[in-house]
Amino acid sequence: MWDIFIKWLIPFLCGGAVSALGVVIGRIKLGKKKQDALALGLQCLLRAEIISQYEKWYERGYCPIYAKEALKRAYDSYHTLGGNDVATGLYEETTELPEHPPKQN
Repeated sequence: MWDIFIKWLIPFLCGGAVSALGVVIGRIKLGKKKQDALALGLQCLLRAEIISQYEKWYERGYCPIYAKEALKRAYDSYHTLGGNDVATGLYEETTELPEHPPKQN
């Protein structure tokens, strides 16, 4: 009796372990896919913010220090996420702007 039970128990447990491993691997792959999508989405939002800040401050002809600091934080995160294109040039141009508005006569 126990021999028959053991003969069936071992394949049953092995099959269950393989199935559970498959589920775990599937969830890990799905988690990685979601993580990648979140990183790309965040990179896209940061890029849009860098472009927006460039347009705003370039039009005004200056960029205050507080705006440069916020822009630097956004750019650092953007760059860490792999962004390095047109936004890099816009970031550099924005940080080169004077920190005070031009004097009006």
